[in-house]
Amino acid sequence: MSPKYEIGSLIDVRVEKIVPRGFGLAFAERLTVLIPLSVPGDELTVRIVELKKRLAFAEIVEIKQPGARRVAAPCPYFGTCGGCNFQQMDYIAQLAAKREIIADCLRRLGKIEVEADIPIVPSPNPWAYRSRARWHLDRDSRAIGYFERNSNDLVDVDSCPVLTPGLYSTLEYIRESMEWDTVWSERHEIEAATGEEGHVSIYSAEGREPAAELSFSVNGETYFFSAETFFQANKFLIGELINAAIEGLTGETALDLYAGVGLFALPLARKFGRVIAVEEHSPAVKFAKKNVFDAGLTNIEVVSSSVAGYLAENAKTRADLILIDPPRSGTGAGVIEHIATMHPAIIVYVSCEPSILARDLRILLDAGFMIESIKALDLFPQTHHVETVVRLTRAE
Repeated sequence: MSPKYEIGSLIDVRVEKIVPRGFGLAFAERLTVLIPLSVPGDELTVRIVELKKRLAFAEIVEIKQPGARRVAAPCPYFGTCGGCNFQQMDYIAQLAAKREIIADCLRRLGKIEVEADIPIVPSPNPWAYRSRARWHLDRDSRAIGYFERNSNDLVDVDSCPVLTPGLYSTLEYIRESMEWDTVWSERHEIEAATGEEGHVSIYSAEGREPAAELSFSVNGETYFFSAETFFQANKFLIGELINAAIEGLTGETALDLYAGVGLFALPLARKFGRVIAVEEHSPAVKFAKKNVFDAGLTNIEVVSSSVAGYLAENAKTRADLILIDPPRSGTGAGVIEHIATMHPAIIVYVSCEPSILARDLRILLDAGFMIESIKALDLFPQTHHVETVVRLTRAE
């Protein structure tokens, strides 16, 4: 007789591999089980917490036999805090899992088969790499930290091993100096970032002071930004990311969509006759224009617009290269379809969300493009997140 599963049922399983969102994949009789914080090879007793026909989500009750790559997580908040979900496996296993996550998304969601292993660039520093953070504050409990896993409850943290020393010190400073009586909202957020020479920028919607300006130099370019604007959090790999996206590319016109403060626009302007950088966030637009001016570049046009709005009004723009680097939520409705109709010679897609990447690549392949290369970069060690750079060319 087949077992009858229900919420709370305990079952013994063996984890086969890691799948998207960082879950361990295991199987029981007539049931697929997804288990967070697990490692390939783990033999576990798990408790079912959610059941959808033949799919179950489960939590670890007992590690009966740890997988070969399981390690002790150094963070005391691991398992409760929702910030990291890969600290339980060594770094080699993390990289392998991320390659498999990308391939799984391409295969399942995009119907795209990848013949060889996807190359991935490891982070030189798997710890103490993060130079940007968002901290949540609870006025009543006077807690500062991150949300719990699968919850909006706050974990009050006084340490975080993925933060750079400068950002770690900033967290300590905020904890010591916070004037709680001046915080209006019950729940509050603070954005913090560090730049060169230990400089710190802090931004809060309730703050009275503007976010301080920071700078960072890489590959011969200098970028100015602040905690109010997006800038890549793992500065050990920014140069590698730029190279993966644009190395070897030249032409007349390049279109840089979701341009931010100009991370790709500046080096593109050294290779292309004209660059159009499109960005919607006004503080980022301000810094992009400053970065262009300070670099002495006259062939970059910074456009303050949503990408969807710009494409709708400039449908006939001809570009040799279209580079897109959307937020984790992905591109807006119709953006990928619109790009396909513009027939650029090359598309470079920089993505931090493999599932959305797979969906969009399928659209581009169906529109007559072909994948030239795929490369991953581990910008987010200790988490399941991964950056992927895909180059596409028009099929003959």
